[in-house]
Amino acid sequence: MTTTTALRTFPDVRADFPGLTPGWHYLDTAATAQKPQAVIDAMVNAMGRDYATVHRGVYARSADMTLAYEAARRRIAGFIGAKEEQVAFVRGATEAINLVAHSHPRKGRILLSMLEHHSNIVPWQLAGWQVDVCPLTEDGRIDLDAAAKILTPEHRMVAFAHVSNVLGSPLDVARAAELAHRVGAELLIDGCQAVPRLPVDVAALGCDYYAFSGHKLYGPTGIGVLWSDKLSALPPWQGGGSMIDRVTFERTTYAPAPTRFEAGTPAIVEALGLAAAVDYVESIGIEAIHAHECALVGSLREALARKNSIALYGPVNSAGIVSFSMAGVHPHDIGTILDESGVAIRAGHHCAQPLMEHLGVPATARASFGVYNNDDDVAALIDGLARVERIFG
Repeated sequence: MTTTTALRTFPDVRADFPGLTPGWHYLDTAATAQKPQAVIDAMVNAMGRDYATVHRGVYARSADMTLAYEAARRRIAGFIGAKEEQVAFVRGATEAINLVAHSHPRKGRILLSMLEHHSNIVPWQLAGWQVDVCPLTEDGRIDLDAAAKILTPEHRMVAFAHVSNVLGSPLDVARAAELAHRVGAELLIDGCQAVPRLPVDVAALGCDYYAFSGHKLYGPTGIGVLWSDKLSALPPWQGGGSMIDRVTFERTTYAPAPTRFEAGTPAIVEALGLAAAVDYVESIGIEAIHAHECALVGSLREALARKNSIALYGPVNSAGIVSFSMAGVHPHDIGTILDESGVAIRAGHHCAQPLMEHLGVPATARASFGVYNNDDDVAALIDGLARVERIFG
């Protein structure tokens, strides 16, 4: 499908998103996605008309909400090709990675990559893992050939991003899993940028852990998912109500997974909101979303490549994300001037300071796409950058 055809055939869903006010071009979905009305309505109903706690009450509404909460788990598990007992609700991908880093019984050496988000670096350091770093290819992908040479039987874990939040680089997860398992290591995948825009089937990928956040998938903040078919082998990370079997002052026994990882009253409303977001995404089709975002990326990269002042980062087939810099202009200035033109992009180190050092820049400007973007947004960004060039020229 050509770029023009993909853009022309994709449905115009902008009206579904009340946060997208007229004349505002939102190009920061990699940071957080705008929310469709269907998600907002689901959360309003869950917070109001249907609200009750889960798992504890014997009255009808509590039982109904418990059924809805667990149905949300099944819905979200199905979206990534998983079983419900393999999916734990957490506050976000950051908590999911912290959970694995701290709970894993075989701490040791871990291989990360140069492009990882801080949330896939700092938790491992805090938990006492010894970090090795995999370099990138020239076009900004995780260099799996280099990973094959670095990995040894001393490595207990490999943790890579499925899609880079800065470069949009997609990872061959199946090959990464094969390399990790070859030396007896496990593979954790940060799927935050992949789940909203790529088909994900955790069984087919072959990884051991998969983490993602709800708010990048057009759902609410404050909820995320940790998938693993090895949850039952991990001890609980946080203690409190709900995650127990029996408590005495002498000894406590714990509930089976995934309940043992959901201490306290869970994010009930957020879980239902995330399930509604999955419904919304699937009503459009993840393959169609991916093709649409690829078309937008191709259109933007082609336009930026014609500007001598612009340096582009990441591979040509980046997934939904385009990072760039402009000679002589700090990305924060680019972002500020674009905002005056009604164009919202991200500017900064994107929680990836080691990657910025590798690229030799303090920061980049980043445009990232969602289901609501179209060629008008690309045109507005290009017009805004022309204004930046005039101001700093």
